[in-house]
Amino acid sequence: MTGGDGEIGWSRLAGLTPARIALGRSGAGLPTQEVLKFAMAHAQARDAVHAPFDAARLASEIESLGFPVQHVSSAAPARDVYLRRPDLGRRLDDTSARVLEALPTKGADLAIVIGDGLSSMAVGSNAAAFVDAMVPHIQRLGLHLAPVVIASGARVALGDEVGERLGARMVLVLIGERPGLSSPDSLGAYLTFGPRVGRTDAERNCISNIRSGGLAFDVAAFKLAWLIEAAFARGLTGVSLKDESSTALGWDSKTTIAAP
Repeated sequence: MTGGDGEIGWSRLAGLTPARIALGRSGAGLPTQEVLKFAMAHAQARDAVHAPFDAARLASEIESLGFPVQHVSSAAPARDVYLRRPDLGRRLDDTSARVLEALPTKGADLAIVIGDGLSSMAVGSNAAAFVDAMVPHIQRLGLHLAPVVIASGARVALGDEVGERLGARMVLVLIGERPGLSSPDSLGAYLTFGPRVGRTDAERNCISNIRSGGLAFDVAAFKLAWLIEAAFARGLTGVSLKDESSTALGWDSKTTIAAP
């Protein structure tokens, strides 16, 4: 692609993406300003991984939306262990397992699990707002919800055990995604039908990059609601369930989608 002066129009393209293109150069290297920006982005990504998870603040925000909350922890006793042992983040610790087993609410249509994952920043910035965007869809679908579970030291698969112990028909895990150099605050939503320990990632549907600078809350909520309804109708999630929410309404990939 060329501009009117015959030069490649990289600067115009750079305005359309957060990707690092058209950075310029200084001799054989990058301009100092771009080197410093890269270092800052790398530091922000590292901070997102190691930032403490404010579970109490998140619980207050979720409760203000009218949902009861239950705190749990994974089997990873500390953050450094969590990072070295992903397997421990996929299982509840013994105390949390007993707490969930003792809850009287069983057999809900949907269990929502909010976990810190690899970016507590993403969860703190986006989770409550996204749940709020889901409320009208939950009401429209007539879903019976289990208490919202807030999980520390969580990996995606922790939702399988949580959903199984709660006897939920489906589990939705909202979790901080691995930080990128342009998005340290990206929230992921993972949907699994028939949750039980041992489910694979191929049996889930994922909506990623939910944040103010990425996929908007109302758009993500609309897509997720479509997946939930389709999953109940077909009795499955994963590779056999494709997101056809846009196609079903005659939208193409360039159309701006707004939740009804």
